[in-house]
Amino acid sequence: MGRHGKRYNEAVKLVDAKRQYRLGEAVELLKKMPKAKFDEAVELDFKLGVDPKQSDQMVRGTVALPHGSGKKVRVAVFAKGQAAEAAKEAGADFIGFEDLVKQCQGGWTDFDVAVATPEAMQEVRKLGKMLGPKGLMPNPKTGTVTDDVAKAVKEVKAGRVEFKMDKAGNLHVAFGKLSFAAKAIEENAKAIIGAVLHAKPATAKGQFVESCTLASTMSPGLRLDVHEFAPSTS
Repeated sequence: MGRHGKRYNEAVKLVDAKRQYRLGEAVELLKKMPKAKFDEAVELDFKLGVDPKQSDQMVRGTVALPHGSGKKVRVAVFAKGQAAEAAKEAGADFIGFEDLVKQCQGGWTDFDVAVATPEAMQEVRKLGKMLGPKGLMPNPKTGTVTDDVAKAVKEVKAGRVEFKMDKAGNLHVAFGKLSFAAKAIEENAKAIIGAVLHAKPATAKGQFVESCTLASTMSPGLRLDVHEFAPSTS
């Protein structure tokens, strides 16, 4: 049990492992824990009561964070003509069409989010095996395949984050920095939780959110009382 450092062990002493915390209490406690030498990310980890093997029970979506993510997001836009110009004005970091596709085929993926026009997807689909496993493939369901690329770029830059359940039925979403004010962390977390609950598949049976844990990069997890997020988590 000697794998954790002194700071982590001190933080563990503040946590009641048998307790499920209300969100406000958990945020307050997280802010009191010994700090790392860098600005830690804050995230929510969900265990969902769905069958990940069923395609109609996939949980994914996007949410606009009221206080942003605190992260500089690099956006690549696959477009040409007026759409490319609009993306540039909106602040996209990388813009191109066939040339950008070829660059990615050569192994370049130095961006965080990809946006594409429906027209460009004819070429971008060639990158499925490369971008798909990294979660970078544009998708209409997350608003990253659109004719209004400027709007998509602005939303992503302002703090829109994507979430997607993994093969084990878990979902991890980073949504801010520990240096954020407690209220900002809480409001961002509420936005994430609300979006996940809204994404509940119609075919899901039983309790949807089995557990939800709040943590920072270097902290122990704080289990949240999922019943706080009524009307229902089942």
